[in-house]
Amino acid sequence: MARLAAARAAALAAVSAARRRDARIRDLMRTSPAVAALDARDRALATRLAVGCVRAVGTLDALIDAHLRPGSRLEPRLRDALRVSAFETCYLATPAHVAVSQGVLLAASVAPRARGLANAVLRRIAEKDAPRVAAAASRLAEPDAAPAMADLVDDLAPAGAVPAWLARATLDSVGPDVARRLAAGAFEPPSATLALGRPGCAEDPDDPADPLAAAGLSARALSWPGAFALDSMAGLADSGLVQSARVLPADLAAQVVSTLAAPASDSTLLEVGQGRATKTILMARAAAERGVSARITSIDLEPFKVDLARERLARAGVSAMCESLALDARRLADADLPPQLARTFDRVFVDAPCSGSGTLRRHPEIAWSLDESSVAEGGALPRLQLQILEAASARVAPGGLLLYSTCSNLVAENESVISSFLASDAGRPFAVEPVDADADALCLQPEARTLLSASVAEKSFLRTAGSSLSGVSLDGHFLARLRRV
Repeated sequence: MARLAAARAAALAAVSAARRRDARIRDLMRTSPAVAALDARDRALATRLAVGCVRAVGTLDALIDAHLRPGSRLEPRLRDALRVSAFETCYLATPAHVAVSQGVLLAASVAPRARGLANAVLRRIAEKDAPRVAAAASRLAEPDAAPAMADLVDDLAPAGAVPAWLARATLDSVGPDVARRLAAGAFEPPSATLALGRPGCAEDPDDPADPLAAAGLSARALSWPGAFALDSMAGLADSGLVQSARVLPADLAAQVVSTLAAPASDSTLLEVGQGRATKTILMARAAAERGVSARITSIDLEPFKVDLARERLARAGVSAMCESLALDARRLADADLPPQLARTFDRVFVDAPCSGSGTLRRHPEIAWSLDESSVAEGGALPRLQLQILEAASARVAPGGLLLYSTCSNLVAENESVISSFLASDAGRPFAVEPVDADADALCLQPEARTLLSASVAEKSFLRTAGSSLSGVSLDGHFLARLRRV
């Protein structure tokens, strides 16, 4: 008699917990005892199933509901089980009969009387829907195919498991070639990339120059300054390197943006939207490596984030050049600011709140939680981004730089916000500069220069979606550089 695989049971438990607790699936997978008890192969399967199920939840629900009687309602845990199995059937290479058989056992584990329903639904998905998803993915992989844009959206949505509106908006924003690559890699795990701390900024001058090797972690240096890729995340948490900020888990795109935003000469910098201070630390260390004297002042809306940032800055050994404050960025143009902010800065770096649509592999919950109207042209999020950018521009010194960044792929949050800003009273004194204007001072390796050249769009903005370096694919980040003239 067939038995339910432990990997599938662990995936279902995590998916159900994520739904009940509104928690991030990757966090749950990292802390799950059931997942930790699996061997490496089963742990990888459980992760692919759980993360993929969350990423594709809207697509999976549509498939499941299409094979139910009108008006049927499923108990939440049963729906979770069908989602996991439908994902495996449509998006993994598991033989259909195995996926269906295991899916029936998975459904029966939470709803014993649902065997017949699960069997019927999953068989129909295997017979009718899985071939359509596979055909869409196959068409996207054809290098010479040039379908109409509407037909391309019809393939991008199921292959990438995103809402049709998001597939269309992504296609319009990044173009067909990049959109295809994003859909093809939708369920590939994000690369385990780190930023290695510079010894000159370490709290302890006796720290080894290569803390990763000292901790027994297998890593390879990438062509971007200070960037490393881990062969496996196993052992990183126990090494203490993240807790001490000797290494920072950070996507390579975030590292590129931080390097380009960092001061290139003795100067002051205002960071708007500090978050957990990852980019703050990266910019501080990049400035120190360049041998320049920089003072970084950062703000964030949430006081608890400011407290966390201060702790991380202290552990990273860069507190002497950084300070953090809690403030609504939309107040930056006000007259009654704290004394640290009632001045102008040589650089102002706006790390804007955004949809996160460029980080779907890393944050699978995003795809089906976004509201189309809020991220569309003139929507609530672009309006907020523009308000922050306009307010922050008041803190830019004459001849200084204003840098605007998001981790979104969408034009509405990127180029359109910049265009609206430049057309506003606040933006008229500014002009666009190429984001790689300081590249010569970075002493980049040839491969890194190639990445930068390939990622700079025709309007001199940085777009990293679809880019890769040393075999590592980057999240989708955007950066614009504006000079007050």
